[in-house]
Amino acid sequence: MTEEIIIAGFGGQGVLSMGKILAYSGAMQDKEVSWMPSYGPEMRGGTANVSVIISDERISSPIISQFDTAIILNQQSLDKFEHSVKPGGVLLYDPNGIIHPPTRTDINIYKVAATEKSAELGMSKVFNMIVLGAFLKVKPVVTEEFIEKGLQKSLPERHHKLIPANLEAVQTGKSLVETVHKL
Repeated sequence: MTEEIIIAGFGGQGVLSMGKILAYSGAMQDKEVSWMPSYGPEMRGGTANVSVIISDERISSPIISQFDTAIILNQQSLDKFEHSVKPGGVLLYDPNGIIHPPTRTDINIYKVAATEKSAELGMSKVFNMIVLGAFLKVKPVVTEEFIEKGLQKSLPERHHKLIPANLEAVQTGKSLVETVHKL
C-alpha cells in the first residue's frame, strides 16, 4: 500500500499540521513516510500545501506530481491540484469559499463542511482535524490509535490538553463526509 497525498489551502488553516500529524501517525504505525511542505513567504493567508506519502515500502522520492488523494481547502488549491489527482483517485474538499466545485468524473469526490462545523462548535482550531477525520473515513490509511500518538508527537507538550478535542474532531469529520461523485 502506498498513498500519495497533497493537502492544500491557505496558511493558518492547519494544512502543514494536518500533514505532519498524518506523517507521524504513519511512522508510529511502522509505515514509511515522507512529509514535504511548501508555502509562500506570507504564511497566514498565503497558500500552503504539503505532500505526504505513506507506504509499506521504501519511498524512492518525496517529490510527486500526481496524487492518489487531494485534500483541498480553498479555490486556488482546487484550481491548481484538481487535475493532479490520478484517475480513480480521491478529491476531498471543504466547500467554504469554493466558487467552482470540482468537475472531474474519473475520480471520487467528497466534501466535508469543516469550516461550518468548527464555527458551530466555536472551535476553529480543530478545523483541520475535522478534515483529517473525513479523509480517514474515506481512506483509512492510519488507525485512530496512531492518530492520537501522532498528535502527542507533533503537538508541543503544553498543548496536549487539546488532544481529546482533536480526537473528537476526527470523529466529527468521519460523520460529516458527503459523497459528491463515486466511481
